[in-house]
Amino acid sequence: MLQATHIIKRPLVTEKGTWESQARNRYSFWVDMRADKAQIKAAIGQIYGVRVKKVRTLIRKGKVYRNRYGYFDTGDWKKAIVELYPEDKIDLF
Repeated sequence: MLQATHIIKRPLVTEKGTWESQARNRYSFWVDMRADKAQIKAAIGQIYGVRVKKVRTLIRKGKVYRNRYGYFDTGDWKKAIVELYPEDKIDLF
C-alpha cells in the first residue's frame, strides 16, 4: 500500500495547467505509475484537504535523447488531472 506522499510526487506547474486551475478548477500532478484513480483521489484529499470531483490519468511515454556518449531515454511517467468541487481550491504558491 502506497502512502499519500509517495503517490503524489509533485504538482505540474505549466502555462496550460495554470490556466486550467484558474478557469476550470483542475490541477495536474506527477503521480506514481502504480497508483490508480481511487488512490490518487484519496491522496489529494489527504494532502491538500480538498474534495475531489473527478480524476483523469494518462501515461506519458519517455523520449530518446542522444549525446556524444550514446542514446539515453527518459522513463515513462504518469500524469493525473484532478478536478475539484467549485468551493475547493489548492494554493500551489
